[in-house]
Amino acid sequence: MNPDCYHIPVLLEECIEGLNIKSNGIYLDLTYGGGGHSKEIIKHLSPEGHLYGFDQDLDAMSGAISDDRFTFVRSNFRYIKNWMQYYGVEQVDGILADLGVSSHHLDDGGRGFSFRYDAPLDMRMNRAGRISAKNIIAEYSEEQLADVFYYYGELKQSRRIASAIVKARAAEGIETTGRLAEIASPLLGYDREKKDLARLFQALRIEVNGEMKVLRQMLSNATDILAPGGRLVVMTYHSLEDRIVKNHIKGTDQKNKEHTDVQSLIFGQSKQTLKAINKNVITASQEELSSNPRSRSAKLRIAEKS
Repeated sequence: MNPDCYHIPVLLEECIEGLNIKSNGIYLDLTYGGGGHSKEIIKHLSPEGHLYGFDQDLDAMSGAISDDRFTFVRSNFRYIKNWMQYYGVEQVDGILADLGVSSHHLDDGGRGFSFRYDAPLDMRMNRAGRISAKNIIAEYSEEQLADVFYYYGELKQSRRIASAIVKARAAEGIETTGRLAEIASPLLGYDREKKDLARLFQALRIEVNGEMKVLRQMLSNATDILAPGGRLVVMTYHSLEDRIVKNHIKGTDQKNKEHTDVQSLIFGQSKQTLKAINKNVITASQEELSSNPRSRSAKLRIAEKS
């Protein structure tokens, strides 16, 4: 893999500005990927500063920065608090998280993240993970599948799609992305087929990787280890992520006792210890949109610990 092609960093200048970098500070890039954001952060650090880059995907490790000021941590970012304790770091000055799936994952046909390729149903960001998309399609009940598609993909046809999958898997196993798309496509509107397939695959990816639960754990741990005045910079790509980040920053409690397990991962509670730096989300400029399609759905939120 060529790390330079992993993916183009989104909203790079806005992220760096949002971190308000101190030259001797300690910073975390929780989604290292191809290192685009990290390479820019480290330019602003003196020999006394340090950057920790997290990524659970082994592919990212091959592009790790070779610099005494940098440490690559191959781990899910839900464990940042544990890792900082391991490295003897009590507080950090800034944390960056570029959420979602990278263009590298989408373009690697063998990983099963995209319906553009006929590949085994996988979608694990950590290839050592126990549960793949194939397991979910084969083992979840019709009701569980419908909930995943509805809450994580916001698909109105969730129950019809779930029913079609259950019927199809009873006749023959569903092993590939192509077969899944073939089953779902007739139930989607012709004018929205690609968008809705993308939502379906998004929903499966979120469930496979436990993204909603992991995100909430990360936000809680990130807030704990931020130093007063430290910055939290989070980039989201769909409304579910953005809602969680926004509510965490606001410290609002939207927990409802009647929520299902899936719902409770989207709506949660947190104590307000952060102050929003930008009242409205930051989005990409027209110039960036023309050169980096991935930035189209990006929303950036910046907060400071009080």
